[in-house]
Amino acid sequence: MRRRTRDSMSMGENELLVLRYLIKAHGEGRLVGPTELSRYLGISTASTTALIDRLQKSGHVTRQAHPSDRRSVHVVATEKSDEEVRETLGRMHERMIAAVDGMSAEEARIVIACLGRLQQAVDEVDAHAPDPRAVQARSDRA
Repeated sequence: MRRRTRDSMSMGENELLVLRYLIKAHGEGRLVGPTELSRYLGISTASTTALIDRLQKSGHVTRQAHPSDRRSVHVVATEKSDEEVRETLGRMHERMIAAVDGMSAEEARIVIACLGRLQQAVDEVDAHAPDPRAVQARSDRA
């Protein structure tokens, strides 16, 4: 879904992540500066500056002087970008709802159980554990 939103809005993963982060922060009444975006994305401040420059040039964000500290700036998603994200996601959500509309209770139960198992499998992944396929391949060669 994120890929389709990115494609629809002609932007990369980090650009979309920033827009979603800024829209959420605005809804929470928080101001977000470039340093916070760098930490959120796990990228350098130079890369963050370039990313903000691209988003500003495309009309998706503005830089504004911080209300209490004029030496710093915060980044705000524009009304245009908020509407564009909501419109794009809204169309996708409508299609997703249409896809499951009319599903029987039994079909819904099966889908929910499957999604629950998939979520559990993802949650149980230990980033430091060896890939079971690699372990099996090594033992097969031995």
